Amino acid sequence: MDNSSRNAIATAEYDRLIARHHAMRLRRQLLAPAAPSGAGPAPDLGYGGCEGYDGAGDQQLIRRDLDLVAPLPELIDQLYEVMFRRRPYLRPLFPASMEFQQAHLERVFQHLIDHLHQPADLDRMLRQLGRDHRKLGVRPIHYEAFEEALCAALRHRAGEHWTEDLEAAWVRMLRFAVGAMVAGADAALTEPPYWHAVVTGHERRRPDLAVLRVRTGEPYPYRAGQYGTVEHPALPHTWRQYSMGCAPRGDNELEFHVRRTGPDGVSAALVERTAVGDRLRLGPPRGSLLPDGDSRDLLLVAGGTGLAPMKAIIEQQALHRPPGRRVHLFVGARDRADLYDWQSLSQLVLHKTWLSLTPVTSGRLADAVIAAGDWREHQACLTGPTGMVASMHAELLSAGLPLARIRFDQLLSR
Repeated sequence: MDNSSRNAIATAEYDRLIARHHAMRLRRQLLAPAAPSGAGPAPDLGYGGCEGYDGAGDQQLIRRDLDLVAPLPELIDQLYEVMFRRRPYLRPLFPASMEFQQAHLERVFQHLIDHLHQPADLDRMLRQLGRDHRKLGVRPIHYEAFEEALCAALRHRAGEHWTEDLEAAWVRMLRFAVGAMVAGADAALTEPPYWHAVVTGHERRRPDLAVLRVRTGEPYPYRAGQYGTVEHPALPHTWRQYSMGCAPRGDNELEFHVRRTGPDGVSAALVERTAVGDRLRLGPPRGSLLPDGDSRDLLLVAGGTGLAPMKAIIEQQALHRPPGRRVHLFVGARDRADLYDWQSLSQLVLHKTWLSLTPVTSGRLADAVIAAGDWREHQACLTGPTGMVASMHAELLSAGLPLARIRFDQLLSR
């Protein structure tokens, strides 16, 4: 059979799959009870929600037998090998290099396993993930192919030690996650799956770092402290997360701070191969770094390009700050030259008696923050390299700041 015949067969199978998806969706709408006026779409009847789900029980089962299918990277390798072999038409939905996607799925699996005893919290996170995945062209029917491949991978990894209980626990966890993601995607049907953006500014602040300004064609509904995913045309289906570096503006212009992390990825394309006039795509905004309805003084601690969301938060505070709130910003850098946005920061602090700015270019950032004051009554927001955030988190807990008042984003997006 030649390539054209194989492609025709794959296309026909994909068309049948999509037709089945639409038929299933219509069936759900016909069978679902009438919803009150203004209510969102009915949930997918094929997957359960968090209500009544025994996440703690499945967590115990999965952890008990995790060694049988571990390590997770090898389970995931097998999963994708099976899925693309059986359903080759799904391969174009994924980037050419699967390395980042496989690492992302490993983080998602580990996060699910670690937090299954808190299904309500997971449900909120997964709904947001489902909303975000619409930009990839993922449809509910695709999750069936993923479940099929996961079961095959579990059986391959466990071999003679495979049991029905092992597989059933993984399937229940997956269906719980998929149910939440489908509900999140359905709830966002009135908004675009992604936004088109034009680059309006590109400044190389260092050889490996650029500050980009982009303008979307329609409003991008984010809040200060959130992040979005960006796709560069040179790397289709490859999305990376970057925090917005400014508060929402009326002209639909956003700012991103990008440090090159490797030679061939999205960050390298944005830093080295992007110019004014180029077009990008943005996925939906995500994250909740700054809590709503809290008027406490803020402690903001940033390392590297983690400065971006802190700038957005400060700009937002300049516009809408609770009376009497003070904001303390600490910025960690390897040296003075690494303070790539110092001029902008200096302008930001002018005439703002409620804002203090402390650069830390020697010693541990966490030590400098702890030594600078008593933060037990503050709301803390942390952004930057994983090690820095973990160190700062531990130091603030030891200093008496309650866990619930230390915020940082766990980036699970693809």
